[in-house]
Amino acid sequence: MHSNVNDWLHEHGDYLYRFALARLKDTHQAEDAVQETMLAAIKHNSFGGDSSVRTWLTGILKHKIVDIQRKLIREQPISDLIGLDAGDDAMDDFFDKTGHWLDKPQSFDMPDHALEQSQFLSVLDDCMQKLPKKLKAIFMLRDVHEMENENICKELEITPTNAWVMLYRARMVLRKCLELNWVKG
Repeated sequence: MHSNVNDWLHEHGDYLYRFALARLKDTHQAEDAVQETMLAAIKHNSFGGDSSVRTWLTGILKHKIVDIQRKLIREQPISDLIGLDAGDDAMDDFFDKTGHWLDKPQSFDMPDHALEQSQFLSVLDDCMQKLPKKLKAIFMLRDVHEMENENICKELEITPTNAWVMLYRARMVLRKCLELNWVKG
């Protein structure tokens, strides 16, 4: 078994690190996630051969990434929570007092084409980095990892209503950031 473990790290370590880094955007967190993945694989060795070793390790890694994101939310400094209160004026940028759009959102022409462009991905990444940690985490879980809302609520220990409000806010902030930095009117 120990030779397999060495082979796993040698053959799949770089892939797992890139996978984690793409989702966590932090080298130390990505390294920790891969290390935790390998430790779990060694400790539990539940690989049954039903899939490839890489698929099995990636499945473990996905859970480790969610664990890290959940931990980040729980350890979130109070300064990051500013602006997330129900009485926050951040939504005033989008709606008038009657709840109607101040500026109707622009349509994104050919989003598939735009997503393929590295410049767009760079702007999107910059916009993601500006999100508060909690909003970034829920956006990543729902829209990137495509996790169901029920599972997100369990993982993050929040109510469904809170999850939808947070996801809505994350999407609105990202939309505005993209409109300001990418979409030309």
